[in-house]
Amino acid sequence: MIAKPDGSRSTAALQFVAATLAAAITIGIFSGVTELLLREGRPLERLVAAERACASYEYVSEREACMRDWAASWRPVSLAGK
Repeated sequence: MIAKPDGSRSTAALQFVAATLAAAITIGIFSGVTELLLREGRPLERLVAAERACASYEYVSEREACMRDWAASWRPVSLAGK
């Protein structure tokens, strides 16, 4: 009698490879979306900070000029060594 190969070993290995690949793709997509959202949120932080810094101006034109000047002088803070 010739035993036929079961095939369960190759199916299990194929499922493991597919699950690992799917997990890697999912992690990559989530990481990319998270990084994109964090990067795009930073300009809004600067805008809110400029609005708060220039809130004391009564006229809109003065407030907008203050916000432009404040945003132009803004420098990112580096936590790395100099």
